[in-house]
Amino acid sequence: MAPEHHKKHILVAPLDWGLGHTTRCIPVIYELLKQGARVTAAGNRVQLRLLEKEFSQIDFQYLEGYNVHYTAKRSRFVINLAQQAPAILEAIRNENRWLRDIVREYSIDGVISDNRFGLYHAGIPTVFITHQLKIRNPLGRMMETLSRRINYRWIGRFSRCWIPDYPEAPGLAGALSHPAVMPAIPCAYIGPLSRMQLLPGAVAKEMVLILLSGPEPQRSLFEKIVCEQLPSCKAGTVLVRGLPNGGGPPLAVPGSTVVYDHLPAQKLNQLMCDAAYIICRSGYSSVMDLQAVGARPILVPTPGQTEQEYLAELLGSQHHAVICSQEQFNMEVLLGEAKYRNCILPHRNGGSVLEQAVEGFLNECKPG
Repeated sequence: MAPEHHKKHILVAPLDWGLGHTTRCIPVIYELLKQGARVTAAGNRVQLRLLEKEFSQIDFQYLEGYNVHYTAKRSRFVINLAQQAPAILEAIRNENRWLRDIVREYSIDGVISDNRFGLYHAGIPTVFITHQLKIRNPLGRMMETLSRRINYRWIGRFSRCWIPDYPEAPGLAGALSHPAVMPAIPCAYIGPLSRMQLLPGAVAKEMVLILLSGPEPQRSLFEKIVCEQLPSCKAGTVLVRGLPNGGGPPLAVPGSTVVYDHLPAQKLNQLMCDAAYIICRSGYSSVMDLQAVGARPILVPTPGQTEQEYLAELLGSQHHAVICSQEQFNMEVLLGEAKYRNCILPHRNGGSVLEQAVEGFLNECKPG
């Protein structure tokens, strides 16, 4: 049994680029609660709404996100992000000032930040969660090296780094999480983080599950492509639009398609276990969820997101997924390929690594 930690107060704050960073913090929060910690979660309104549905026993604080917006044109992806760099840096400075105030006002004893660079603090232990130690850069190796140095400089301000992957390469994230050079601070591989699980007795049915996710406008662009092709899909289809706030325009879909704006974790978990095939993005949080249920995935990376393109290529080369670009997406052809190739991302038990990591972190935190 884990030792009593006298209700040490831990702040958990995920990045707001999509909801993947938020959902993968859910098992971390559960483990903190299991080990007797008091938890406050911080995020924007969309993130907090999702976490409020999952947890009634924790506190919440509003924290403005980085508010990165994406372009519809793949060729402008890097330029678009570069133009937003000053605003991102200002957001990082603002969240660091916010953290100093919150730590003082609410007696925070430790911080777990999922990819929020400004949530470091000299007076208390802070953890930085990331799977992306190596940042893929389309401008070449020199820019990748520069990106790594900048990334590690920010990570180095934290007490330790948790990597949600297996310690042995290639793991799930390949070179992204297993670089040749590691950060200078203590690093620990804590295993994949997913709120999904393989349900006992689950048997895949002849149903196709389509999970839309990620930032606009690419979410809507992919949704349009999918809906145009749904009439050619002979199997029953469930489409989850990735809109936790609802409010999306009505969709013209065949009668064999069931549409949800968003689903609670338990219902989504059941559908992922029931699906014969799952069509979704290749973001790392999605990949961790797919492995948790032993899915047969068809991966369509967000155009221009080099991380997603790399993960799709990696899983495709391992025969764990059928992959396709958004520009060449053809649902009928891909489902035929998936049936012929029978690519599976097999379930794997992550063990108790997260439990041990949380226990060590809480032992380091001193109650205020």
